[in-house]
Amino acid sequence: MMSFRAAVRSAPRSLSRMNSAAIRQTRIAQPSSLLRTTRAPLRTPQLAATFSSTPLRQAPANEADRELVSKLESEVKFENELKQNEQLPASIKDFLENSPYEVKDEPGKQDVYLVRKFGDETITVSFSIADLANYEQDMYNEDSALTDEELDTPEGKQLADTEAEDGLEDEPSQSVVPCRLNIVVEKPNKGALNIEAVAQDGAILVENFYYYKDPKMAHSSSAEADHGARDAYPGPPFGSLDEDLQLLLERYLEERGISQSMGLFVADYMDTKEQREYQSWLNSVKDFVAA
Repeated sequence: MMSFRAAVRSAPRSLSRMNSAAIRQTRIAQPSSLLRTTRAPLRTPQLAATFSSTPLRQAPANEADRELVSKLESEVKFENELKQNEQLPASIKDFLENSPYEVKDEPGKQDVYLVRKFGDETITVSFSIADLANYEQDMYNEDSALTDEELDTPEGKQLADTEAEDGLEDEPSQSVVPCRLNIVVEKPNKGALNIEAVAQDGAILVENFYYYKDPKMAHSSSAEADHGARDAYPGPPFGSLDEDLQLLLERYLEERGISQSMGLFVADYMDTKEQREYQSWLNSVKDFVAA
């Protein structure tokens, strides 16, 4: 499930979504200051323009900007307070200190790469924080499963409130977000193995085991390579292979450091990086609006 930090960040929003009927009534009675200052000037009814000689009153210049900057600043403060109360997870510290993999993490980018040499092999393991955002979006869609008509009934409101309370209570103890791994093992002039796997709860579960004569197909770094990879025979589904063969292929990966410690690292690092990128995004938007 989503991280504790993400649950805390989205908790007020989740509760408001689950009580959408009440929110709709509030919005109708008391529209937000942002809507009051921006909606009317966008389109004026033709009759009003024809028969009224009174100029439309507009909000003071940059009022919406100031409100937005103030809100962004409060979000930045909230995130900083969360960060102050957190320590670097032991799984990340242990991996960085003891793993032969080099972490390549470019600020502002979603993808993270783990790279190492193993004999004449070059091994690259990549994952993306987009998995976290996609997972949270799926959770939001599940939370929004009740229709407006259902929420307008007493039973629907009670069910929505119960699900919201249960979700907030259970979230920290539930399993971590599954993270997709793209593993590439290359040998000079020998092509590459491309393994698709999922890291969850410390385990790395192999889904597909491909071989490509051209290593570029394993990385899919260009449209041409991606097209070539789709045309190549991918091999059978991993789960359909002989069980002994599956076990030996998994041992092959473990000997190269693709093991439980990496699975734990990936889950925690994905959460930590997402928090870092989110804070950077907040500050960038705030600086842009305030400029």
